[in-house]
Amino acid sequence: MRFLPALTRAAALGAAAILAATALTACGDDSSSDANPYGLAQPGVLRAGTLTDAPPNVYLEDGKFTGFDNDLLTAVAGKLALKVEFVGTDFSALLSQVNNRKFDVGSSSITITEARKKTVDFGNGYDFGYFGLDVPAGSPITSFEQLTGKRVVVVQGTVQDDYATGKQLNPVRVPDYNGAINQLKAGTADAWIAPAEIGEKSAADSKGKITVAAKQLSPAPTAYAVAKGNDKLREALNKALDEVIADGTWTRLQAQYYPGRPIPADFKPGSGALAVAPSASASAAS
Repeated sequence: MRFLPALTRAAALGAAAILAATALTACGDDSSSDANPYGLAQPGVLRAGTLTDAPPNVYLEDGKFTGFDNDLLTAVAGKLALKVEFVGTDFSALLSQVNNRKFDVGSSSITITEARKKTVDFGNGYDFGYFGLDVPAGSPITSFEQLTGKRVVVVQGTVQDDYATGKQLNPVRVPDYNGAINQLKAGTADAWIAPAEIGEKSAADSKGKITVAAKQLSPAPTAYAVAKGNDKLREALNKALDEVIADGTWTRLQAQYYPGRPIPADFKPGSGALAVAPSASASAAS
């Protein structure tokens, strides 16, 4: 019985040690949360899923991810003291990869739609866009109204895919923009419904094999996508986007990547707190 007090003291000391360790762990959790307020896969690094083949919006050049969307995201992340790590993927997989946290953000001229809101959350719109209609050189097609019965190619999962399906065109779906361009060059498609800026760049680079037949304004803005419920990251990106609009970065990148493209009079990027003149990009480019 002499050993009982000693054992009791040992048990008490052990319990105290466990409580102390628990307290330290709790403090460590708080510190970790403070160091990673946006729930990123790697603190301080914004991992962005993007594409490699869609200039001037998003593309890979000399081993570097660039384009309007990606350069703008880099500037936005800089306001949050975050480094951006870009990773190439297919557009058809991008939104699900964002929502399962493979990527912290999706950057690929993603048009906001009600259907996509079921998979991801969107920040404020940062750009507008047009649908473009690319056709092989010499094609008689000059408008979207002439596509019925034609072999129309689209990139799977895009709003152009939605448009073609809604018009009951029974489109041919490909996984990326290079696939669409190659079909036009080979003559295996009559037309490609594309983001207009990408379609225009592709036509210019085709050495006369592809032309732009028509374009029309897209019905919704483009925005960065984040996982459902990641409100802290979404709100931080929105705030930083307003800051790069205010400091002129947005206008400079518009002029760099879309020289001379008119800005719709009713378009206001970000929160809309700052109006952007309809001729801003054209003036900055001159």
